[in-house]
This record gives sequence, structure tokens and C-alpha cells, in this order.
Amino acid sequence: MQTMRLLLKNCLLLDNIKSKEMTLWMLFLTVYLSAFSLHGQIANYINNGGFEFVQTNTSTPLFYSAKYWGGTDSSKFYGELLSKNTVPIKVPLSGYTYQWPRHGNNHLGIAVFCSTCSFNIRGYPRNRLKQVLRSNTSYCFSMYINLTNQSSYGIDAIGAYFSDNSIDTISQCNYPITYLTPQVQNPTNNIITDTLNWVLIRGQFTSNGTEKYVMIGNFRTDPNTNKILVNSTNLPTIFCNYLIDDVSLIESNLPAYAGRDTSVAPGSTVFIGRQPDVGIDEACVWYKLPSAVPINTVAGFSVNPTTTSTYVVVQTICGLIKSDTVVIHMNLVGLEKLKLLNNELRIYPSPAKDAVYLQVANEALVIDFTKVCVLNNLGQLVREEELRFVEGNAQLLVADLAAGYYSICIKNSEGESITKKLLIAR
Repeated sequence: MQTMRLLLKNCLLLDNIKSKEMTLWMLFLTVYLSAFSLHGQIANYINNGGFEFVQTNTSTPLFYSAKYWGGTDSSKFYGELLSKNTVPIKVPLSGYTYQWPRHGNNHLGIAVFCSTCSFNIRGYPRNRLKQVLRSNTSYCFSMYINLTNQSSYGIDAIGAYFSDNSIDTISQCNYPITYLTPQVQNPTNNIITDTLNWVLIRGQFTSNGTEKYVMIGNFRTDPNTNKILVNSTNLPTIFCNYLIDDVSLIESNLPAYAGRDTSVAPGSTVFIGRQPDVGIDEACVWYKLPSAVPINTVAGFSVNPTTTSTYVVVQTICGLIKSDTVVIHMNLVGLEKLKLLNNELRIYPSPAKDAVYLQVANEALVIDFTKVCVLNNLGQLVREEELRFVEGNAQLLVADLAAGYYSICIKNSEGESITKKLLIAR
């Protein structure tokens, strides 16, 4: 009973623009927004949906809270963070449950029902969404819950309510808030009694364009809350506490995004897809064509292809399936190309007398290197001329140069260069 009381205590931016300029501006804006709508579009609107980012509770320093989460009334407790990393360590074993987080290190515990408690304390954790929801848009909400082992009853009444600033007027947030109707609600008589497995609660709703918060909890009266006895140990107290993890809110029609086609040097690391986040990760399954075997389940990740490769992401959100592909082309570019050329370029003989020869096995590496410079040992330019490789070979006459040390530098049209040392002796 002491552990039950502990949880109950803690359940609380053009004028003057010519027509042509305007046309060009609108074209740019359209292209930019189109790109943003895919790559920059928010996937999961919930901040810290896995409760992994933790901060010290300012009102009660001994307690830790999940960043971006709080009570509907900031002065009251709404639940308790269970963590493997913070002190005290309460995962998996605590005084009122034994449960590992579904993912990561943390989950949240809240009281949702206690018909025999004198104050009928309930927790209503609130999250400020990453962005106000878009008007007339369908969203898919999901969370996973698990009944605590000490709960005497399991119930069916738990849901999510999305609101504008009006919920800031709520002050009695630890009492049953029965005058709000959650947009997503666990079905009536679907009583959740599982203390072992995480149970999915999922639903869709259409936003009105003002929602900026989500509250989670039991929005029904006690008589309208259906329950089943699961543990008689703590009777006659009739109460129910749930653990919550992996909370997400995603546009139902969110386009799948595998990334932009790109060219890289063999062995380079490339990030494909979106940034990982709760909810969108398990909605995405990746394949590397032509194989039909999944290679990852995450919104985005790094790959290291050695040949031109095509990746496909299949995304499922509230039953709506979408897909997208990205092609990673193998191409020697930039520093990788220069590094390879530097390793392969051979200048001989050394010491030289009247001529030196430049040789590279892969002629493709030097196809755009059309100039050669000769610098003395002080770094001063003594000659610059055109250079032509034929089947990977080129000749440079040096009979007019005095004996000594020189640097031979070949350049391309982009100003990239490779420098080799040369000794002339006669």
C-alpha cells in the first residue's frame, strides 16, 4: 500500500517586386517548400515520445521528469518517470511494478483510476507538440501501455485529448477530468490487464488546426470506467496505474521518404531516410533491391555501399502504406578522387635528366587534368604548360631545367591538384 500511495502522490516574415521577379521568387519558393515537405516535414509531432530526455524536477529535486512533459497544471504531479539511468534507479524493478521500457531506458507511470481514494487522484501528463497541427488533416496517434503489477484492477478508459491553449485554465488536474472528450480512446470494454506485454493503443482523428497540446489519461467518470479485478493483494483499494512508452503522433498521409539520389565514392558513408524518432521508426521497413529481405526497421540510417545501390523504404501509418526509393551511385568525386589519384600517379625516372614521364593505371582519374606546373625548391613557378595523357601516360621535357629538386603539379579545370617531388641530376 505504501508504494501505491507513493505513485498516487506523484500522479499530478514583397512589395515593390516586378512581375518577372515575383514569378522567379514563387518558383523558388515552390521548389523549396516541395523539398521541405518531404525532408524537413515533421514525422512525430510528440516531443520526447520515448521519455528518454530527462531533467531534474524543479519543484521536487529528488524526482526526475521527462523533458517536454508536465502536468496540466504545472504545480502538480502527473506521474513518475521510471528510469535505468537516473537516481533512484527504478527500471525494471520498482515498488509497484516490474517492467522494462519498450525501447530505450525510460517509461512513465501514471495513476488513472482509484474509486476508493478520498481524492480520486488521477494523472494527466501533457506534452507541448513540436508544431501546431494542420487544419483538416488526419493524424495517427499511438502509444503503448502496461498495467502495473500492484494495480488491483485493469480498466478500459484511457485516451488522448488534443487541445489549444484552453487547457491552461484547468486547475483541478489531479481530479477526474470528465468534461473533455478525447479524440483517441481505447475502445469500451477493451480492458487492459496485461502486466507483461506492452499493449498498443492507436487511433486516427482529423485536426481543426488549433491543437498544440496532448493530454493522456482517463477522461471517464468512475461509473463509466469498466474494470476487471486482476490482483486482490491491495484490496479493498480499487485502483489502476499504467505505464506509458513510445508515444507518437504522425500525419496519416505522410509521404514516405528514402532520401535524395546521390553520388559518392566507394566506401563512403551515406545517411538515407528521415531522422529516427519514436513511432516513425517502426513504421518504416527498408530493403536493398533486388532482395525482398528487410535490412532495417527505422526512419533513417547510414549505409556504406561499394557499388551503385537502390534502397526502398515501405512505410505503414495507421494501415496506410507508402513507399519511396533512393539510389546511391558510385562515383569518384572530391577528396576521394584526389586521394586515389595521388596514390596511383607515378613520375619517373627519378633522378631525371632530359624528360620525365607521368603514368596512371586508371586514365579516368586524369581525364580532366590538363595543366602541369613546375616549381623550384623555393616553391616558385618556373614553368606552366598544357598536359595531355594518352592511355594514362604523359611526357614532360625538363632538359632546360638546372639540376636540383622540383615539384611537379598537375591541375584540373576546378583548381584541384596533385603534387609530386622530382630530382633532376646530370
